[in-house]
Amino acid sequence: MEKPNQTLLTDLYELTMMQGYFKNKTANETVIFDAFYRNNPMDSGYSICAGLQQVIEYVENLHFDDQDIAYLASLGIFDQDFLDYLREFKFTGSIYAIPEGTVMFPREPMVKVIAPIMQAQLVETAILNIVNHQSLIATKTSRICYAAKGDGIMEFGLRRAQGPDAGTLGARAAMIGGCIGTSNVLCGKLYDVPVKGTNAHSWVMSFPDEYTAFKTYADLYPSACILIADTYDTLKSGVPNAIRVFKEMREAGIPLTFYGIRLDSGDLAYISKKARKMLDDAGFPDAVISASNDLDEFLIDSLKTQGAAITSWGVGTNLITSKDWPSFGGVYKLAAVLGEDGKFVSKIKLSENTEKITNPGNKKIYRVYEKESGKVKADLICLNEEIFSEKEDMLLFDPLEPWKKTKLKAGTFTLRELMVPVFVDGKCVYQSPKVMDIREYCKKELDTLWDEVRRLVNPSKVYVDLSKQLYDIKIELLDRMHQV
Repeated sequence: MEKPNQTLLTDLYELTMMQGYFKNKTANETVIFDAFYRNNPMDSGYSICAGLQQVIEYVENLHFDDQDIAYLASLGIFDQDFLDYLREFKFTGSIYAIPEGTVMFPREPMVKVIAPIMQAQLVETAILNIVNHQSLIATKTSRICYAAKGDGIMEFGLRRAQGPDAGTLGARAAMIGGCIGTSNVLCGKLYDVPVKGTNAHSWVMSFPDEYTAFKTYADLYPSACILIADTYDTLKSGVPNAIRVFKEMREAGIPLTFYGIRLDSGDLAYISKKARKMLDDAGFPDAVISASNDLDEFLIDSLKTQGAAITSWGVGTNLITSKDWPSFGGVYKLAAVLGEDGKFVSKIKLSENTEKITNPGNKKIYRVYEKESGKVKADLICLNEEIFSEKEDMLLFDPLEPWKKTKLKAGTFTLRELMVPVFVDGKCVYQSPKVMDIREYCKKELDTLWDEVRRLVNPSKVYVDLSKQLYDIKIELLDRMHQV
């Protein structure tokens, strides 16, 4: 999957608007765009930010080559002077973003772009495409891992993904969200993550009998011997044949370091408990029982509640496609325009839907933690120049219902700025961590959430508040809009 130049990975209207800005020279001022989302996917209490590394790669390689220019010329809608301008095009702006693996909440900027308007406009589609997809899969994965209560989750979805990119980058996001490994070998190569897998029913069916298939596989892979036990009859054939092979391995002095069975059909709760007893009675209490078969967080949670004797889960379709919630819903909105005096003029999008009214201005995000527990108390969106201190009392209020207020006493909370500089004046200043390091960071991030926020159904919401100064600007702009 060698990538061609990705600069045309955009919607046509981005380019037609760019030409409009180009023709109106005074309109090519510096602007601020925010990429954010309005609601957590899957009715979750949070989301996980992912995809920043691919955003960096896209922006670093942003250029129009001769083939791009020729194609755009063939459309017959772009003038020659604009096409000539595109030949020298590059990104010279700045980008700030929430790091990958960070817990995030609705309406706060995931990515902030400060750049000449033509540049800021062009990158919209690709940024949303990249961050929306990977954040969706990372969030879905974190829910599945939470339901498994510490059991290992393996990503097995490549064959069901919506294409090679979705399968590979989705597997990358799944690793960030908490998977212990992926079946996707290309993902393993590209991102240095563990690859895992067992064998298919076709392996068993290709041999004269089930025992021979199991024995041959055990001879090949004695230190990773997970046998699929449901090709014919799990309890009458599969498990007994697996036990026979395990006994022969032990009698031959082969260390049983990682071994067990995989179940891929039937009543997983009932069969796993029966299989567990058979394995234990045969002297193999440490044999793994792994399961697959259209699993998601709700089915895993139900199976755990039923006492299923499963400690390893392979999740494919429902994870890699986020089947129950296939779109993240991130948007990209203009927040400010640089005025002639060198100061940003705040802009706002008005809507009859309250949740679609944007937050104006050049903003940053503070995360507020309860000092005693280390748990997230709230997020505070404020203007970039505002400074808040842990040594002073902090008053938080709900921007949608401002009469709801919480006063935090100095010394009872800690603060952390979420967004980090990624590009400054066109130069990348951020080094993406390795995927497995992001995974560990994400695990620590999830530990800062209350259990009530992480529960699968009807979770508690984390408040995303506005500073008083930002709130006042927003109300002033809304009042001004209504006076027009």
